[in-house]
Amino acid sequence: MAPPEAVLTDHAVVVSDGLIREIGPAAAVRSRYPGTSRIELAGHVLIPGLINLHTHAAMALMRGLADDRALMDWLQNHIWPVETRLVSEGFVLDGTLLACAEMLRGGITCFNDMYFYPEAAARAALSAGMRAALGMIVIEMPSAYAADAQDYLSKGLAMRDSLKNEPLLSFCLAPHAPYTVGDRTFERIAVLQGELDLPLHIHVHETREEIEQSLARHGVRPLARLQRLGLVDANLIAVHAVHLTEQEAALLATKGCHIAHCPSSNLKLASGFEPTPRLLKGGVNVGLGTDGAASNNRLDIFTEMRLAALIAKGATGDPTLLPAHTVLEMATVRAARALGIEDRVGTLAAGKSADMTAVNLTALELSPCYDPLSHLVYAAGREHVSHVWVNGELLVENGRLTRLDTRELAARAAYWRERIRSRD
Repeated sequence: MAPPEAVLTDHAVVVSDGLIREIGPAAAVRSRYPGTSRIELAGHVLIPGLINLHTHAAMALMRGLADDRALMDWLQNHIWPVETRLVSEGFVLDGTLLACAEMLRGGITCFNDMYFYPEAAARAALSAGMRAALGMIVIEMPSAYAADAQDYLSKGLAMRDSLKNEPLLSFCLAPHAPYTVGDRTFERIAVLQGELDLPLHIHVHETREEIEQSLARHGVRPLARLQRLGLVDANLIAVHAVHLTEQEAALLATKGCHIAHCPSSNLKLASGFEPTPRLLKGGVNVGLGTDGAASNNRLDIFTEMRLAALIAKGATGDPTLLPAHTVLEMATVRAARALGIEDRVGTLAAGKSADMTAVNLTALELSPCYDPLSHLVYAAGREHVSHVWVNGELLVENGRLTRLDTRELAARAAYWRERIRSRD
């Protein structure tokens, strides 16, 4: 990923103390570091760890619970009732651990989360060894986690204060959506935004219904309302952003905003097609996310890369749009830029954290390979990920997790399935 479109063949990466120290021709590197431990991966491509720019990790426990429904029906009649009854610290811890296992095995080294009990999500990410951006969720509805919007904010800020020295963690302000957060709460968030200078992670313009409701209640579209409240700036990560006018796209570009594009979720909930090529051409930074497993149903950035490229081509009739390298940027360095961690991750370069994913291109279904970049987007899948490192620690070795116990995770998932079934 650095420099753009460069594919370095027969090279080696030197890692120590969690950082990339050097990248160079393998023979020269071997001669400079005799006697050091080595991992030889012939026939592999090594890329920056993939970044999931938007998810609700703990919702892995609700995968497939209420499929084939419209967004508001899905939320109001199925997901929110289950969350009201069952979401707890234990639920979030177990669900996020399950999600971390899935993401790591798929080459994802960092995820941007929005859910209740972010402290439990933090414990899960740290137990798994993953990098995480934790959302300080805010919503007007009471839950087991918080009584009201101010309580959500207070608990989120306390969580950030207690965990801000963890090197694998970063933080976002995460109001759920314009239709679930009131003006007074947004005004408080705008003040905090000015004080803390954190990313603002929020669902925006996901459906036409959301926009119609905003026009009826507030007299303006959701993005215009956020702008009026002082929340449209270079910290904004607008999730989905499917329904944008030319003027709204231009506003996002002018303000230096970011978008989390979630093609699988947009398709499954019939939300529509994000105008990704137009946004990128206009200067908006776009990264890729999976959304939660309840609305996808996979936490799989390889699938999102392929879909993003194919949808852009099919929707516009232009096969040259969103080439493989641009899509890989969306899954790595562009997502890192949105989270404000581009100085640490997103590219393989000396001085950056050793967050790396190795993909085995020797499989029969990937043969022959003429262009590794093309293969990563159009041919390879998460099943071809062999090794994953975060901060220099090997967390996936030959496809197997080194920290997490898959049998224990499966048992916890079965436990929550029975609890959800008995209450549903």
